[in-house]
Amino acid sequence: MAESEIRAVARYVRISPQKVRMLVDGLKGRPVAAAISSLKFMPQKAAALVEKVVRSAVANADQQHHLDVDRLLVRNITADQGPTLKRFRARARGRGTRILKRTAHITVTLAQKQA
Repeated sequence: MAESEIRAVARYVRISPQKVRMLVDGLKGRPVAAAISSLKFMPQKAAALVEKVVRSAVANADQQHHLDVDRLLVRNITADQGPTLKRFRARARGRGTRILKRTAHITVTLAQKQA
């Protein structure tokens, strides 16, 4: 059987992609169980969001591709920029400044470990 690649995507997540990218470099290439357990104990908001997407990818592997969940590795995690919400805040002397509320698209790719 050829190497299977499983994906899960969370789109329009209300967090800056820069904050997500700080976490994901340490997870690439690790087994799924180790990645989930390390994400569980990270205090950042992004950790909970990435954990949810990793769990979704594992569920996709189990339900759609019928793969052994214990042999999955995190091949890649990317955090791409989504659309930015633009807001204004009142400032002194009748001015307003723009506030950019950034969104991210988080993509998790899993691969099956070769036996």
